[in-house]
Amino acid sequence: MANVRAVELFCGIGGFRIACDSLGIQTVWANDLNELSCEVYRNAFGDEEVVQGDIRALHDRIPEHDLLTAGFPCQPFSSAGKKLGTRDPRGTLFEEIVEILDSHSPKWFVLENVKRLLTMENGDHFATILKALSELDYAIEWKLLNAASFGLPQNRQRVVITGSLIKDFRDVPVSLLSDLELFSLVRDEYEPLKDSSSWRFIEHHNRRFPEWGLCYKGRFFIPKTAFPGTESIDCSLTGILQRDPPEDFYMDESTKDRLRTSVFINKLVDGVRILYNQKGGARMGYTVFGTDGIAPALTASHSRHYERYKIGSRYRRLTNVEYARLQGFPDDHCAVTTVFNQYGLYGNAVPPPMVKWVIKRMTQTPVKLISELEPVPNSQMRLEL
Repeated sequence: MANVRAVELFCGIGGFRIACDSLGIQTVWANDLNELSCEVYRNAFGDEEVVQGDIRALHDRIPEHDLLTAGFPCQPFSSAGKKLGTRDPRGTLFEEIVEILDSHSPKWFVLENVKRLLTMENGDHFATILKALSELDYAIEWKLLNAASFGLPQNRQRVVITGSLIKDFRDVPVSLLSDLELFSLVRDEYEPLKDSSSWRFIEHHNRRFPEWGLCYKGRFFIPKTAFPGTESIDCSLTGILQRDPPEDFYMDESTKDRLRTSVFINKLVDGVRILYNQKGGARMGYTVFGTDGIAPALTASHSRHYERYKIGSRYRRLTNVEYARLQGFPDDHCAVTTVFNQYGLYGNAVPPPMVKWVIKRMTQTPVKLISELEPVPNSQMRLEL
């Protein structure tokens, strides 16, 4: 894909860049406001493409491109934040993406954000995003993905929103993030999908958006049959642990003190092994985890950097190298800065293997257009779904 040129907005430490590089896609411009993120980006990829600064003042510096990627600021939408959504000034940065798409019209775009976006304030925020994007000449498809489905032992669920530049409804691709063979397009599904007038107006959305759907020109389609979730989880923390981490990461005595006032839980929750919870504590920081499951979603929060894991007979926090591996980055990707800073940088990043799958589906995998769909006979229905 040497002829595909990408622009990476809110680039952070370059999760989308790694994905594009691995697919032979050239990143021609990248931007982030954070100085430390840009320092890591330059150290990893060189000085040429990345520009530090406020994107609102940099539109005229953006070159022509075929693919726009953006893990736009998630704090306004995250369950760990104040949940202000588009009322948060950072939330309005999404408008910059819309303006850039409108002025440059790249062939594709890929956006990434937190799961909460689908349900926040009864779905109004996601509806606002879909409405703004669908007013452009793009067919929109979204899907909830989990990093654990891509070999990363972390329960990191993220909404990926893709856009394909098209001329009219007949060119809507319906297989970028979905495998239509996984659910039955029997007549009561097939007819509404093929008829744009049967798609619901975005304003008529429910309190929550489902895990998968299509959107075009102010209308959206979701199947009546529940769309299958992401692939099963077949990985665990044991596969990414360092063998002999520095002693500084161990917290044996303080953890043993806490266990005296903790409750033994020992159960898997969303694939995460919870061994102990401190009495009266609701935050993840009060939890001791096992390693036969996966990790909870990493965050940029400082308190999360000191979560304890029982590894063998000892207790410690995960190392910065293990954070890198959980997100799918090289071990030394953030080595230019301190260990403390690395936790936040990795926790705030987009996992390269996950978005690589998305970008490859968009740019290198044959797609099926809505005009090419054929109904699946009732006799071929997959009843297990």
